Amino acid sequence: MAFLVAGTLQAAALLADTRDSLGRKGEYSVQGPRMALVLSSPGVSAATITALEDVFQALGFESCQRREALVQNFLQQLTSFRKHLDALGGPVSCALVALVAPRGQLKQPQKLIWELSCCEVLQGCPKVFLLLSSGPEAAPVSGPFLASLRELCGRCPHWSLLQLLTELFCRVTDECGGNVCCPVFRSSLRGALCLASDESWRLEAEPAPSAQYDMAGARAALLLAVTRGRPGAEHDVEALGGLCRTLGFQTTLRIDPTVQAFWEELARFQEQLDSHQGPVSCVLVALMAHGGPRGQLLGADEQEIQPEALVQELCCCPALRSCPKIILVQACRGGNRDAGRGSSALPWYRRWLWTPPTLPSHADVLQVHVDAQGGCLRGPTSGSCSQADMLMVYAASEGCVAYRDEKGSDFIQTLVDVLRADPRRDLLELLTEVNRRVCELDVLGPDSEELRKACLEIRSSLRGRLCLQV
Repeated sequence: MAFLVAGTLQAAALLADTRDSLGRKGEYSVQGPRMALVLSSPGVSAATITALEDVFQALGFESCQRREALVQNFLQQLTSFRKHLDALGGPVSCALVALVAPRGQLKQPQKLIWELSCCEVLQGCPKVFLLLSSGPEAAPVSGPFLASLRELCGRCPHWSLLQLLTELFCRVTDECGGNVCCPVFRSSLRGALCLASDESWRLEAEPAPSAQYDMAGARAALLLAVTRGRPGAEHDVEALGGLCRTLGFQTTLRIDPTVQAFWEELARFQEQLDSHQGPVSCVLVALMAHGGPRGQLLGADEQEIQPEALVQELCCCPALRSCPKIILVQACRGGNRDAGRGSSALPWYRRWLWTPPTLPSHADVLQVHVDAQGGCLRGPTSGSCSQADMLMVYAASEGCVAYRDEKGSDFIQTLVDVLRADPRRDLLELLTEVNRRVCELDVLGPDSEELRKACLEIRSSLRGRLCLQV
């Protein structure tokens, strides 16, 4: 009987790993089928389509569907693609979708991304979206981007996709002479995603030192925290402030700022940076407050401010040009409470045998905005590279609640734990690990007895590896 139970439990564990492609190793397994789709509006050049197909082939996607439709019909086409995947029945290890439309017409890509995220066979699997603009004005960035992506995929298959994109962003801005906005990716991945077809990537050395930010200069941190009416926020302030000082950041703290004080403290922070005698190697700004229904922050006076507006102002600081700028946002971005997707919909006996984890609905998505549409800043200026070298981390997905209790917030407390344990690792890798841990948490909202899930959103236009301790 004991042998039977042990065998059943072992089989259940294997099935659980199969259902969750991340497994229990901190990296996605992509050994199964990979599905790709190019969805473009009419008039996209044959050269762009060919370049995309070459990229997909270099990434190991042997087959790719091609669909053409008006932008207003993209959602219908993605629904059809999702139904096609669900009809396959078997697991799919990864999906890659390229959305190509005239600049400015793809106004709500999140609806399209959410449609594919609802695909049952892609639950727990990475979903990668490339968002490109078509037309002559897009050529300065899309052409070099696709060419370099194809070359890097073939030359560095051992690199994780986030690592590869970071190198790619550096190449694109360098090749274009700083005349375009740096591409941006938005990630809710929970582990390393490497699309190499074998295990050789594990044996490769780290990237060359030239691909890493120089951290020899001064470091500065600005913590702006509204603690009034936010029980546990004081623990976030203490933990994050201690971490910043340990990592060598000269730290400025302002408790319970009004909206006007947010601006004043940021202006004072920039003045100090500009007057610093030596080079500045890195800055960190943490914004901790209540959040409004449209992602705005609420000051201690309950007035509103968009965090992206503060970030855009920070990008104008001359001392920070080409320096990594880390922005942490611990605030709600809306009122949605995510119940997650997973075993709760299964019969009890299948739930017991498979035990797949309940995952946040917005997890396992990587969006690459090639010409910075939908990127870190709202309304990036054409022809400006000012939004490069940005790393912005939200404690919640767009439209969702960020959780906190009397011990502090899930995001800040987990972030501090992970960075203290291994501060020499690449920060993007560490943040992905933070997201994995946050995604695994089951939390109780203040107005519900049902368990909820949370998921980070990591936005990056970094152009090199960022290690806070060398």
